[in-house]
Amino acid sequence: MPPPARAHQARATRDLILDAAERRFAERGFTGVSMRELAADAGLRNQASLYNHFRNKRALYEAVLTRGIDPIIAVINASGSSRRAEHGSGPDAFLEVVIEYLIDHPHLPRLIQRASLDDSRHLRQVLSRLLRPLYEQGINVLADTSDHWEQADMPHLAFGLYQLIFGYFASAPLLATVSENDPLSAEALDRQSRFIKEAVARLLEDRSRSRPAQPGASRQGRRTR
Repeated sequence: MPPPARAHQARATRDLILDAAERRFAERGFTGVSMRELAADAGLRNQASLYNHFRNKRALYEAVLTRGIDPIIAVINASGSSRRAEHGSGPDAFLEVVIEYLIDHPHLPRLIQRASLDDSRHLRQVLSRLLRPLYEQGINVLADTSDHWEQADMPHLAFGLYQLIFGYFASAPLLATVSENDPLSAEALDRQSRFIKEAVARLLEDRSRSRPAQPGASRQGRRTR
């Protein structure tokens, strides 16, 4: 086989392994999945073939998280650049890309959730290293997007939006249980996409002009007349 063909085959095999690992780690966590099982899921002949691509399970786990998180960071960076170039641009384009990405990778939010609860100090450090740029860049974009939120509120706004967008996918099994409907069906995802866009627009909208005056302020105004 020519070298370019071998390289293409190696990339394809690596992607199959990462797909299987993303799904299994999201379902059962790091300790609940064996390399033998992952090799079988990826269609490899034996477990040894998997080690041609990843030196151990920790390296595979880190690669799965990196592959899932890096594109989202890139989207947020692009969104921040777009906001600076066009101050009137809304969040819909950014949300569209992120939601479509999560539809293609529905196991990623639960993978992140499980990793955050893992007892392994190493895995928590890996997650912190990968997610900190996402968090910091998200805070910067929110600060540029919504002027009416105080700086101290930004972490709460960021986590609230994360739960709004990622939480739906992370909680899909629970939603399926309590609603007896498929939350990942095309119809449900389309409705959730519209809901997220509307909810985010309302969260970022400056309502200070339409906010009613405080009762105390009104009484004080009447006293000064």
